[in-house]
Amino acid sequence: MENKIIIFVSGNGSNMENIVTYFQSINSNTSFKVYSNKSNCGAIPRAKNLRLPVFTFTKDDLRGGRVESELIADNPTLIVLAGFLLKMPADITKRYANKIVNIHPSLLPRYGGKGMYGKHVHEAVIANEEKESGITIHYVNENYDEGNIIAQFSCMLDEAETAESLTQKIHQLEKEHFPKIIHQLSLKS
Repeated sequence: MENKIIIFVSGNGSNMENIVTYFQSINSNTSFKVYSNKSNCGAIPRAKNLRLPVFTFTKDDLRGGRVESELIADNPTLIVLAGFLLKMPADITKRYANKIVNIHPSLLPRYGGKGMYGKHVHEAVIANEEKESGITIHYVNENYDEGNIIAQFSCMLDEAETAESLTQKIHQLEKEHFPKIIHQLSLKS
Protein backbone atom coordinates (compact mmCIF):
# COMPACT_ATOMS: atom_id res chain seq x y z
CA MET A 1 0.00 0.00 0.00
CA GLU A 2 1.28 3.43 -0.93
CA ASN A 3 1.76 6.14 1.66
CA LYS A 4 0.64 9.62 0.72
CA ILE A 5 2.30 12.55 2.44
CA ILE A 6 0.99 16.09 2.19
CA ILE A 7 3.65 18.77 2.82
CA PHE A 8 2.49 22.26 3.81
CA VAL A 9 4.92 25.07 2.92
CA SER A 10 5.09 28.87 3.06
CA GLY A 11 8.75 29.56 2.28
CA ASN A 12 11.59 28.47 0.06
CA GLY A 13 10.88 24.75 0.30
CA SER A 14 14.32 23.44 1.23
CA ASN A 15 12.94 21.08 3.90
CA MET A 16 10.21 19.90 1.51
CA GLU A 17 12.76 19.19 -1.21
CA ASN A 18 15.05 17.41 1.26
CA ILE A 19 12.21 15.18 2.46
CA VAL A 20 11.10 14.21 -1.04
CA THR A 21 14.63 13.51 -2.31
CA TYR A 22 15.32 11.41 0.79
CA PHE A 23 12.25 9.26 0.11
CA GLN A 24 13.24 8.96 -3.56
CA SER A 25 16.75 7.85 -2.56
CA ILE A 26 15.40 4.96 -0.48
CA ASN A 27 12.88 3.96 -3.18
CA SER A 28 10.00 4.41 -0.79
CA ASN A 29 6.48 3.63 -1.96
CA THR A 30 5.35 7.15 -1.06
CA SER A 31 3.68 9.88 -3.06
CA PHE A 32 3.69 13.56 -2.18
CA LYS A 33 1.54 16.61 -2.71
CA VAL A 34 2.46 20.15 -1.73
CA TYR A 35 -0.02 22.56 -0.16
CA SER A 36 0.97 26.23 0.02
CA ASN A 37 -0.67 29.39 1.25
CA LYS A 38 1.72 31.45 -0.91
CA SER A 39 1.43 30.92 -4.65
CA ASN A 40 4.66 32.85 -5.26
CA CYS A 41 6.89 31.22 -2.62
CA GLY A 42 10.15 29.49 -3.52
CA ALA A 43 8.73 26.08 -2.65
CA ILE A 44 6.41 26.08 -5.70
CA PRO A 45 9.17 25.93 -8.37
CA ARG A 46 10.98 23.30 -6.28
CA ALA A 47 7.81 21.22 -6.12
CA LYS A 48 7.29 21.55 -9.87
CA ASN A 49 10.91 20.53 -10.52
CA LEU A 50 10.21 17.42 -8.43
CA ARG A 51 7.00 16.89 -10.47
CA LEU A 52 4.80 17.11 -7.41
CA PRO A 53 1.20 18.24 -7.55
CA VAL A 54 0.64 21.61 -5.87
CA PHE A 55 -2.49 22.96 -4.19
CA THR A 56 -2.49 26.67 -3.32
CA PHE A 57 -4.94 28.30 -0.99
CA THR A 58 -5.58 31.45 1.01
CA LYS A 59 -5.77 32.00 4.75
CA ASP A 60 -9.56 32.20 4.35
CA ASP A 61 -9.53 28.82 2.54
CA LEU A 62 -7.70 27.33 5.51
CA ARG A 63 -10.27 28.64 7.97
CA GLY A 64 -13.27 28.21 5.68
CA GLY A 65 -13.04 24.49 5.01
CA ARG A 66 -11.60 24.40 1.48
CA VAL A 67 -8.26 23.01 2.70
CA GLU A 68 -9.96 20.43 4.89
CA SER A 69 -12.08 19.30 1.92
CA GLU A 70 -8.93 18.91 -0.19
CA LEU A 71 -7.26 16.90 2.59
CA ILE A 72 -10.27 14.61 2.88
CA ALA A 73 -10.17 14.01 -0.88
CA ASP A 74 -6.40 13.35 -0.80
CA ASN A 75 -6.66 10.99 2.19
CA PRO A 76 -3.06 11.42 3.43
CA THR A 77 -1.31 8.94 5.69
CA LEU A 78 0.76 11.81 7.10
CA ILE A 79 0.76 15.62 6.95
CA VAL A 80 4.06 17.45 7.33
CA LEU A 81 4.47 21.16 8.07
CA ALA A 82 7.81 22.20 6.57
CA GLY A 83 8.19 25.94 6.99
CA PHE A 84 4.44 26.49 7.11
CA LEU A 85 3.68 29.58 9.17
CA LEU A 86 -0.10 29.61 9.56
CA LYS A 87 -1.85 28.08 12.53
CA MET A 88 -3.77 24.91 11.70
CA PRO A 89 -7.48 25.17 12.52
CA ALA A 90 -8.77 22.97 15.33
CA ASP A 91 -11.11 21.04 13.00
CA ILE A 92 -8.09 19.87 10.96
CA THR A 93 -5.90 19.11 13.99
CA LYS A 94 -8.72 17.06 15.53
CA ARG A 95 -9.51 15.16 12.32
CA TYR A 96 -5.81 14.34 11.81
CA ALA A 97 -4.71 13.95 15.44
CA ASN A 98 -1.20 12.44 15.62
CA LYS A 99 -0.92 12.61 11.83
CA ILE A 100 0.29 16.21 11.48
CA VAL A 101 4.01 16.69 12.11
CA ASN A 102 5.91 19.96 12.46
CA ILE A 103 9.55 20.90 12.90
CA HIS A 104 10.52 23.77 15.17
CA PRO A 105 14.00 25.39 15.31
CA SER A 106 14.46 25.18 19.08
CA LEU A 107 14.29 22.67 21.88
CA LEU A 108 10.65 23.02 22.85
CA PRO A 109 8.99 23.98 25.10
CA ARG A 110 11.53 26.82 25.10
CA TYR A 111 11.28 29.44 22.37
CA GLY A 112 7.99 28.25 20.91
CA GLY A 113 4.67 29.97 20.30
CA LYS A 114 3.28 32.64 18.07
CA GLY A 115 5.94 34.70 16.30
CA MET A 116 8.73 32.30 17.25
CA TYR A 117 10.09 31.10 13.93
CA GLY A 118 13.34 31.34 11.99
CA LYS A 119 15.76 34.03 13.04
CA HIS A 120 13.43 35.25 15.83
CA VAL A 121 14.05 31.98 17.64
CA HIS A 122 17.81 32.07 17.09
CA GLU A 123 18.09 35.70 18.23
CA ALA A 124 16.20 34.87 21.44
CA VAL A 125 18.37 31.81 22.12
CA ILE A 126 21.54 33.89 21.71
CA ALA A 127 20.19 36.85 23.72
CA ASN A 128 19.49 34.48 26.63
CA GLU A 129 23.05 33.11 26.42
CA GLU A 130 21.90 29.51 25.99
CA LYS A 131 24.62 26.88 25.70
CA GLU A 132 22.65 24.69 23.28
CA SER A 133 19.78 24.82 20.85
CA GLY A 134 18.37 22.39 18.34
CA ILE A 135 15.26 21.16 16.62
CA THR A 136 12.04 19.64 17.85
CA ILE A 137 9.89 17.40 15.69
CA HIS A 138 6.41 17.28 17.19
CA TYR A 139 2.78 16.53 16.50
CA VAL A 140 0.54 19.50 15.83
CA ASN A 141 -2.45 20.37 17.96
CA GLU A 142 -4.63 23.49 18.10
CA ASN A 143 -1.90 25.56 19.83
CA TYR A 144 1.42 26.77 18.40
CA ASP A 145 4.28 24.39 19.23
CA GLU A 146 2.46 22.55 22.03
CA GLY A 147 1.84 19.13 20.46
CA ASN A 148 3.51 15.99 21.80
CA ILE A 149 7.23 15.84 21.08
CA ILE A 150 8.37 13.04 18.74
CA ALA A 151 12.13 13.74 18.73
CA GLN A 152 14.68 16.42 19.57
CA PHE A 153 18.23 16.90 18.31
CA SER A 154 20.63 19.46 19.73
CA CYS A 155 23.76 21.41 18.90
CA MET A 156 26.12 23.42 21.08
CA LEU A 157 26.45 27.18 20.71
CA ASP A 158 29.84 28.82 20.32
CA GLU A 159 30.77 31.94 22.30
CA ALA A 160 30.73 34.01 19.10
CA GLU A 161 27.46 32.49 17.82
CA THR A 162 25.32 34.69 15.58
CA ALA A 163 21.77 34.18 14.36
CA GLU A 164 23.22 33.36 10.93
CA SER A 165 25.70 30.77 12.19
CA LEU A 166 23.05 29.18 14.42
CA THR A 167 20.67 29.08 11.45
CA GLN A 168 23.24 26.99 9.56
CA LYS A 169 23.61 24.57 12.47
CA ILE A 170 19.84 24.20 12.76
CA HIS A 171 19.45 23.66 9.01
CA GLN A 172 22.04 20.89 9.18
CA LEU A 173 20.08 19.17 11.99
CA GLU A 174 16.86 19.53 9.98
CA LYS A 175 18.44 18.12 6.84
CA GLU A 176 19.90 15.15 8.68
CA HIS A 177 17.01 14.18 10.93
CA PHE A 178 13.63 15.43 9.64
CA PRO A 179 13.31 13.08 6.62
CA LYS A 180 14.34 10.04 8.69
CA ILE A 181 11.76 10.77 11.39
CA ILE A 182 9.04 11.32 8.77
CA HIS A 183 9.99 8.02 7.14
CA GLN A 184 9.73 6.20 10.49
CA LEU A 185 6.34 7.78 11.14
CA SER A 186 5.08 6.91 7.66
CA LEU A 187 5.89 3.24 8.28
CA LYS A 188 3.63 3.32 11.36
CA SER A 189 0.70 4.98 9.56
